[in-house]
Amino acid sequence: MNIVLCGMMGVGKSTVGIKVAALTNRRWIDTDTVIEGRHGRILDIFEYYGEAHFRQLESEIVNEYCEEDDLVISTGGGLVLNWENAEKLKKKGKIFFLRASLDTILSRVQGDDTRPLLRNTDARGKLEKLLGERTSVYEYVSDYTIETDDKSADEVAKQIIELMEQA
Repeated sequence: MNIVLCGMMGVGKSTVGIKVAALTNRRWIDTDTVIEGRHGRILDIFEYYGEAHFRQLESEIVNEYCEEDDLVISTGGGLVLNWENAEKLKKKGKIFFLRASLDTILSRVQGDDTRPLLRNTDARGKLEKLLGERTSVYEYVSDYTIETDDKSADEVAKQIIELMEQA
């Protein structure tokens, strides 16, 4: 059974994923890291090939790893918005929606110029719009929702592990 982390940028999917993998002796996969390792910076992919191409690369990563077992998969913020991706990940895993408030997300991503959806825009306004569009999808596809505001990555990781032990 895989552990899949979804949610907005800045909620801690990568940091928590590393911790969960270490505590459970599972292999950690970060879809954005895999894409960057194979295709270059996400920022460049968006700029030169567009968001649709990037989303296709995400789907390829899902297809590659969805049949494996005992993984911790940290997804990019938009990956589970594609219903086919979410369905494939659900077949062999539990999906955890890591939720954070707009202010928390903004504090975590402010000044990070590697996030293509926040470049050359009002970050607060863009994040607010994305949260409005994505939150209901995250809630729908996930098996569990974990609030990350005012929690350390260790606390979130332990909560995920406890929920997996009960499943």
